[in-house]
Amino acid sequence: MAQNRTSIDPSELPEAITRYLTGRAAKDVSAAAPAFAPRATVTDDGHTYEGVEAITRWLSQTDSEYTYTTTLTGAERDTTDRYTVHQHLEGNFPGGEVGLHFRFVLADGLISELSIAP
Repeated sequence: MAQNRTSIDPSELPEAITRYLTGRAAKDVSAAAPAFAPRATVTDDGHTYEGVEAITRWLSQTDSEYTYTTTLTGAERDTTDRYTVHQHLEGNFPGGEVGLHFRFVLADGLISELSIAP
């Protein structure tokens, strides 16, 4: 399937993605977790988390493990239900700074898949 990526203004991101990003920036797990579908999966740092309970634990762990700031550097609509968000992170994690791609797949208005990678 050919990809037809289109750069978009971050204000054009779907509500679930905005809710996740806002909750993460505020380190508010209770705001970020409801953006995920019940059977969602998250892949981050070589680990996959399946289901809202596992994703909520992952959110809590990453919030308590490191202190960091995020800067949104771009957003793209890949298809009608797939988006990529580019963020620059700086903090006390190994390496101190990194550019990450957050690849979202939506289903029924919620995040069904999220893959985070450099």
